Amino acid sequence: MVRLFILLAAVQLVLFVLALISCLSAARVRNAPRLVWVLVILLIPLLGPLAYFLWGRPLPAPEEGTVPRRRRAPSAPDDDPDFLRSVDTEQSRREREALAQWEKELENGEPDKPQGSA
Repeated sequence: MVRLFILLAAVQLVLFVLALISCLSAARVRNAPRLVWVLVILLIPLLGPLAYFLWGRPLPAPEEGTVPRRRRAPSAPDDDPDFLRSVDTEQSRREREALAQWEKELENGEPDKPQGSA
């Protein structure tokens, strides 16, 4: 049990040091002034550094020449509504063309003939 306590104390100390260094060296922080984040890190053990890393740490700046992506791409085609819409419209178009062909054949009174027969 003592070993676990020592391990957790070491983790808390590492988080404390990393959060304090990150907060003081960052050009700007999010959601609160820098002084508030320093006080939160110093006065609230374990939760203060975790809160800073979750809500106070600045977002990385987008690299030059890249477009920031805000929307995640679907992992599979059937998760993509645009893909499903295009498949549906393409399939509907094919079905409409087949139906029009069948109606034309019915009007002419010609049954379906296999190709190659005279």
